[in-house]
Amino acid sequence: MKQEKELISIQHISKAFGKQKVLSNISLAIQEGEIFGLLGPSGAGKTTLVKQLVGLEIPTSGELFLFHEKMPSLKLIERVGYMAQSDALYGELSAKENLTFFGALYGLKGKKLTKRINEVMELVQLTNHLDKLVSAYSGGMKRRLSLAIALLHEPEVLILDEPTVGIDPVLRKSIWNAFYLLKEKGTTIIVTTHVMDEAEKCDQLGLMRDGSLIAVGTPAKLKEKTNSTTIEEAFLFYGGVQS
Repeated sequence: MKQEKELISIQHISKAFGKQKVLSNISLAIQEGEIFGLLGPSGAGKTTLVKQLVGLEIPTSGELFLFHEKMPSLKLIERVGYMAQSDALYGELSAKENLTFFGALYGLKGKKLTKRINEVMELVQLTNHLDKLVSAYSGGMKRRLSLAIALLHEPEVLILDEPTVGIDPVLRKSIWNAFYLLKEKGTTIIVTTHVMDEAEKCDQLGLMRDGSLIAVGTPAKLKEKTNSTTIEEAFLFYGGVQS
């Protein structure tokens, strides 16, 4: 049996913007090579939490460690792939030009960069749209391109904020298959979602509501503990909305 190795440690993290408390005393451990899902409705604090994981926001209190080093840390950025909820793309450039630009930021060039561009675009099924201007992309295509960019430098940790919003169910399934392949290679994946069937696909789940972590466990354990048949039922139980 593979020994678990803690890769991310979140210790008593709270975050407030002025008087508004967005995260409240969150502690969490994420193991290497697992798909960890953060499930909760909009406004639960999922995005704020993952932004702290990549150093885009600083907690008001508490500490966060990635690869056993305190975040934020510039030297760890190259080991992390991040896909934000809003697409950070250059519309006046083609997809290939976007990928080339972001690849250069990670030190990729020449044949290695070309190879990775082809691999990630095939993964998100956009190979035929490589030379198309991003401004001509649909919303779903932009999400897929953002995912391709996050994967480009083969990060050890992949942090994805609602990666499949606006993507059709067939493609969503193929993207999740890609996540499983990455996991097999040792990549640790953190994904935020409010989609219940996606939550079922995760190895571990953190249920979030109103800035608090209300439960953590495997989907099976969370359902078993609450005598539920679905994650949705379990979430409602932990959220204090028992039927």
